[in-house]
Amino acid sequence: MTAKEIVSQLSLEEKASLCSGRDFWTLKGIDRLGLPAVMVTDGPHGLRKQAGSSDHLGINQSVAATCFPAACASSCSFDRALLKEIGAAMGEECLQEQVSVILGPAANIKRSPLCGRNFEYISEDPFAAGELAAAIIEGIQSKGVGTSLKHYAANNQEKCRMTSNSVIDERTFREIYLAGFEGAVKKAGPWTVMCSYNRINGTYASENKKLLSDILRDEWGFSGLVMTDWGATADRVEGVRAGLDLEMPGPSNLNDAKIVEAVKSGALEEAALDRVVLRVVEMILKSKESLKPGYTYNAEAHHALARRAAADSAVLLKNKDSHGRGILPLEKGKTIAVIGAFAKTPRYQGAGSSKINPSRLDNAWDALNAAGISAEYAPGYILDPAAGAGKSEDELIREATELAAQQDIAVVFVGLPDEYESEGFDRQSLDMPAAHNKLVEAVLKVQPNTVVVLQLGAPVLIPWKDKAPAILAAYLGGQAGGGAITDLLTGARSPSGKLAETWPQALADNPSYHYFGGSTNVEYREGLFVGYRYYDTVGKSVAWPFGYGLSYTKFEYSDLRLDKPQFKSGGTLKATFTVKNSGSREGAEIAQLYVAAGKTGAGASAIIRPVKELKGFEKVFLKAGESKTVTITLDTRSFAYYNAPVADWAVEAGEYQILIGTSSADIRLSGTVTAEGDGQEAALASLKEKAPDYFALPRGELRISDAAFKALYGRELPRGPQPGDPFTVNNTLNDIKETPVGAALFKMVTANAAKSFGEGSSDIMKMVEHMLGDMPLRALGMMSGGQMPPPVIEAVVDALNGKENPIAANILGGLAK
Repeated sequence: MTAKEIVSQLSLEEKASLCSGRDFWTLKGIDRLGLPAVMVTDGPHGLRKQAGSSDHLGINQSVAATCFPAACASSCSFDRALLKEIGAAMGEECLQEQVSVILGPAANIKRSPLCGRNFEYISEDPFAAGELAAAIIEGIQSKGVGTSLKHYAANNQEKCRMTSNSVIDERTFREIYLAGFEGAVKKAGPWTVMCSYNRINGTYASENKKLLSDILRDEWGFSGLVMTDWGATADRVEGVRAGLDLEMPGPSNLNDAKIVEAVKSGALEEAALDRVVLRVVEMILKSKESLKPGYTYNAEAHHALARRAAADSAVLLKNKDSHGRGILPLEKGKTIAVIGAFAKTPRYQGAGSSKINPSRLDNAWDALNAAGISAEYAPGYILDPAAGAGKSEDELIREATELAAQQDIAVVFVGLPDEYESEGFDRQSLDMPAAHNKLVEAVLKVQPNTVVVLQLGAPVLIPWKDKAPAILAAYLGGQAGGGAITDLLTGARSPSGKLAETWPQALADNPSYHYFGGSTNVEYREGLFVGYRYYDTVGKSVAWPFGYGLSYTKFEYSDLRLDKPQFKSGGTLKATFTVKNSGSREGAEIAQLYVAAGKTGAGASAIIRPVKELKGFEKVFLKAGESKTVTITLDTRSFAYYNAPVADWAVEAGEYQILIGTSSADIRLSGTVTAEGDGQEAALASLKEKAPDYFALPRGELRISDAAFKALYGRELPRGPQPGDPFTVNNTLNDIKETPVGAALFKMVTANAAKSFGEGSSDIMKMVEHMLGDMPLRALGMMSGGQMPPPVIEAVVDALNGKENPIAANILGGLAK
């Protein structure tokens, strides 16, 4: 039967039942109609299928799977073909494990380097995010397995992610925070999209009709299923009206019953429910065809792919000694001091729901030995008390420096331990552990030939940047990262990764510095000026710019040609140029195309725009001395801005610079094209009078006044919570824990969490503590395993507000015990 035929035979109760999951990872089926229950599981850089008890925190064990490089790493490859290959491999692993949909990729913008989940996100640039997310989706779905593009939308921090309100002006929302999702949806057609926890301009994503239907379906043409993030449902009936198809996790019998009641009372049209249910059935039928028993994948081939991917994603940040010579690749015959606990116990993936149980795990120490490198080891710092073997930090550093002084070269492994960055909380600074910096400084004093390898999920401050001759950012390279690092250190492969995010010189330099991490209304006052769009526009120095990365060879650019002198909306423009490998060994270059409005960039535009924006890139593999012609095709969106007053994309008339570079800060070629405009910029240009400080971006800390942001936002700014406001199910445990009822509830919930998760690692427990405090009362059902259903939570709210409730007295009595 077709999906429509199945829906036509469902009772009202059966329709409502399909709107929520059967359990933590499985959708409901309808046996009498042959509709199977299918499974979804976490991703996004590998399969996390839990074999036993279920959780969404990455705590309980999952089946072994290939842990590919996390997005913070793989995005630096800028290699669509590689990401598609990784996606296909993940699809094969899903087929073996009978998984219908893998939850990923994650296309949220890296608004601030502090976001605790940045390791899972692709880029600060929406074009890069959309292109690379599309490649992963295409790879996975080529195997008949679905994806869930997440977290839609404006989920750019972990602090209070389930309740915070992302306050964003419409132009910024469209150009920065939606454009990556839009690109991936239109190019790759994911089977599903996962809505985020947060509110956007006052409305929860799970019941946001503008987001889920008007934009996603009507404008972008998305025809798949929309599911919630786990526990993201606020009002289930409103969700159906908005276009939310599936609530996860399940079961959610009470919400299913609310849907039935709303239809029977006439509050909800059954036609709206039918549309939702049809999409659920269509997804189940689509996956049913691909889940055939007996499929197996080649684990060794996938591990080899993970190693190649990690090598092609690592970014060589520096490679020059005091004499101007490259210290890498390592010279054969030299003795090596391998220093740092990460060399033997690598940091290879992020913490939280994406935590994969790797099918095997390489480390750099073993891989270097396997490559025939003569090396000795010192841990240098303590990862955990057992690893320190009772020695102090100073003793470990002294041992490491003594070893480094005795060898020809030192390779020091440092970075961010798990407890420094994780799902569930944001970082408070850009600092690495003090012990890591102290170790590097000490080694550099005794060994000038030092290579520093960074294992981390986001940028950090590098106080010894100018002293270290070589720095390799391996990011979180997955289970084969140790072997990949060895391939790069020895020269078996040449580095070819480039940064998909800017590394600032100071935290306060970041344009979101004053506006990131709020617990209620999170105002995106920096607007369009995220990452390099800000740094390049104001001319602010950075540690390393967007798109930057070194190689063991050299590349030359020449012969930029544009196929026409003028561009018309609806047409295309082809930019063709030549890239030559002028070095002595093979390598790969990532050529980047930026578009700048006006001869001198943003200053020549009638509306405020970043000085340049990425609109194309290609990774080119070249043998020594080889040249290749590269063609990048631009379309209307390459030149357009979103004109909020007229609710449409528009092209401003005038000259545009086509810039070809090796990074956002290193432009090698340029050409000019004239665009015929749509004549709609007057509405936006008038903002210059209303918000002058927004149009005069300072090089120092970015501050935007209330008046300027209000003009940009176009309406009254939302107010925060006020004294005396009644408590609701959307208040968090942190909100209520100072009240007698809240304190007792908080104590009970945290005690149950400690009991459930046992003596977990420090990163897990830190994540749990942060997530519990920021969790709204309505989400306690998910965490309590059904022990606190909505009626109980509503009774707690009544008790908090001093109202009588027949259930409240029993609850209060139980909490008192």
